[in-house]
Amino acid sequence: MAIKKYNPTSPGRRNSSVTDYKAVLTTDKPEKSLLQTLPKSSGRNNTGSITVRHKGGGVKKRYRIIDFKRDKFDIPGKVATIEYDPNRSAFISLINYADGEKRYIIATNKMEVGQEIISGPKAPIKDGNSLPLELIPEGTFIHNIELKPKAGAELVRSAGTSAQRLGMDETNRYVIVKLASGEMRKILKENLATIGTISNPSHNLVRWGKAGRKRYQGIRPTVRGSVMNPNDHPHGGGEGKSPIGRPSPMTPWGKKALGVKTRNKKKHSNKYIVRTRKGNSK
Repeated sequence: MAIKKYNPTSPGRRNSSVTDYKAVLTTDKPEKSLLQTLPKSSGRNNTGSITVRHKGGGVKKRYRIIDFKRDKFDIPGKVATIEYDPNRSAFISLINYADGEKRYIIATNKMEVGQEIISGPKAPIKDGNSLPLELIPEGTFIHNIELKPKAGAELVRSAGTSAQRLGMDETNRYVIVKLASGEMRKILKENLATIGTISNPSHNLVRWGKAGRKRYQGIRPTVRGSVMNPNDHPHGGGEGKSPIGRPSPMTPWGKKALGVKTRNKKKHSNKYIVRTRKGNSK
C-alpha cells in the first residue's frame, strides 16, 4: 500500500501525505441499501453539556452497515468492490452472495475483485473466509474475532492488524490467541474468526500536515493543561513556562495520568488472559 506525497506548494502540503486510494479502491459509490444516516452529538449529552472533549464539526458522512457476524454459512459470495469507509481505518468490500443478498465486510490485505469467499465450518483456510477458531490451523493470522458466540466480531478490526491463532488450552474448550498488542487470551473454540490480515497497513504512516485535516474528521484541538489557568487544570498557573508542580501528571479532574493502571483487578474477563501485553503471565 503506497503513501502518496505532494510537492510543498504550501506549509500544509509540505509535511502531509495521503493514502494512494487509486491503487487499491475500485469504486467511490457505496451500495445505497447498506447506508444509514449517522447523527452527530459533538460530544454533548441530552442537556447540551460536553461529556466527551475535543469533538465537533467534521465532514458529513453516512454509516456503512458491516457484516461482523458472517453468519451466511455455506453460501458463497464474490467480492464486487473494494471501497473506502469514512467510519473506520480499514477498507471494506461489497460481497454479492449466490442467493442475491449484498453485504459489506472488512477487506483483507490480499482481497481482490472477483475473489470467492465463504463462511462456515466447511470453509477452506483461505484469505477472507470465516470459520470457528477450533478449525483454524495453529499459527494462522486472523482478524474479526468474536468474544461471545454469534455476537459478531469485536477484536482485531482496524487497519493493518491481525492476531495469531495459537494452541488449545488444557481444558480443550478455549483457543489461545495472540493479539496485536502482545496479549495472549483464551477465546471459546466455537467463536468465529476470519482468515488474513486487515487491509490498509500503511494507515499509521500518513502525516496529516495541517490541523484542518483533523477538523474534517470531527476532532477539535487539544489544549495543554500547563498553559491553562489554575482553576481550569491542575497543571495551570505559574509565571512563564512553569513545570506542572505535581508529583505526577494529573487529569483535568485531579486524578493521576500517564502510566497509571486503570484496569479493574476484579474484572470478570481477567481469568481469560494468559499473558498481558506487558509480558506478565497471569
